[in-house]
Amino acid sequence: MKIVVTGTRGIPGIQGGVETHCQELYPLIADEQHEIIVIRRPNYAVDRSVQIYKQVAIKDISAPRSKHLEAFVHTFKAVIYARKVKADIVHIHAVGPALMTPVARLLGMKVVITHHGPDYDRDKWGRFAKWILCMGERAGVYYANHIIVISEHIRQIIYHQYSAKRNVTLIHNGVNVPTRVIGTEYLESLDLTEYGYVLAVGRFVKEKNLDQLVEAFTQLSSPSMKLVIAGDADFQDEYAQKLKEVCWKQKNICLTGFIKGDKLAQLYTYAKVFVLPSTHEGLPIALLEAMSYGCPVLASDIPANKEIGLPDECYFRNGDFSNLLHTLKEKIEISQSKRVTYDLSSYSWHHIAQQTKEIYDSLIV
Repeated sequence: MKIVVTGTRGIPGIQGGVETHCQELYPLIADEQHEIIVIRRPNYAVDRSVQIYKQVAIKDISAPRSKHLEAFVHTFKAVIYARKVKADIVHIHAVGPALMTPVARLLGMKVVITHHGPDYDRDKWGRFAKWILCMGERAGVYYANHIIVISEHIRQIIYHQYSAKRNVTLIHNGVNVPTRVIGTEYLESLDLTEYGYVLAVGRFVKEKNLDQLVEAFTQLSSPSMKLVIAGDADFQDEYAQKLKEVCWKQKNICLTGFIKGDKLAQLYTYAKVFVLPSTHEGLPIALLEAMSYGCPVLASDIPANKEIGLPDECYFRNGDFSNLLHTLKEKIEISQSKRVTYDLSSYSWHHIAQQTKEIYDSLIV
């Protein structure tokens, strides 16, 4: 069967949770019975010459670089392409692109959607954009042949709002068992010392709440400790620019930009504490990655983060700045170089791939 994947910016090496999800998942599904084509937005491509990634075909389809229009236009063009190549299944990721689910069904294709979280709750969207995203969720839930959710919290949202819908399967995000890192060359290039920094990883958007983390860190007044933020903005809006300007003025804050591979692995390996202050998540891959490296963690107590089931001391109250400041101070004082062992058995990419493949197979009889 032929499966066309859209709703993602693409693979490989592109910033974003959905992008990481697709990069890890689809090479494990692609085989003689399952031909996978991931539709990529070429302006995000790290290397446009990569057209095959671990048995997964990549098709570049352009779309206008617009925060509000890009995903919808790109998904529409991807659905038309899927019909052209006679795809059996279109797999749409995220609720915004899911607005195109009825189009794919009208063109005779089966549709699977993966609900990565209620994007209409994100702070960056205005009232009209939030309404469109709600309509995307509704279109996906009502017209998709099967719905995948990445957390129990999202499944309960669907059951509460669309009580008649039953073809919903919970399949978590995953995480790889990391390769042990020994070198510290990248740390040294940033003038960092082992276990001498707090780490945050994410895009520069409001819901990641990085500005609050920066403010809390600057109030700690610990000259020997640094804050490292690995990530960047997809669109250089006012929030991202202000965040960067504040960080550039602080000698003990380091912005790495978007990084992957060994550089990010070194940061996870030697971080004193990993912090995820988000106000909105689906099921955060960055938090799972930090845990896979045994890093002590501190996360906001939003439902998606709480679902991972960390001890209470690993959470702070979402929206409570004084609590963030207090718990961050405690974490820095308590955490040592000794790593933490977490149970990540529920987050195996191989198991996730098998579950997804079974859904595909059930639709094509």
